[in-house]
Amino acid sequence: MAIWRTPDGMQVEAVVVDDKPLLRVSRRVEGKTFFRGYVANVDELQQHGVDLAELKEHPAA
Repeated sequence: MAIWRTPDGMQVEAVVVDDKPLLRVSRRVEGKTFFRGYVANVDELQQHGVDLAELKEHPAA
């Protein structure tokens, strides 16, 4: 699946949970990843402080 990150540590991953496609939002701080929540579409990313203009795609690990 795809992973996008912002320079300030926000991370968005396209995932499937219970056969439902979602975006998982987390934040990387000092090498640790903290889960923030799931959203159903990109419009909801703003609720978690994600700026779409800053997202850059990274290869999935």
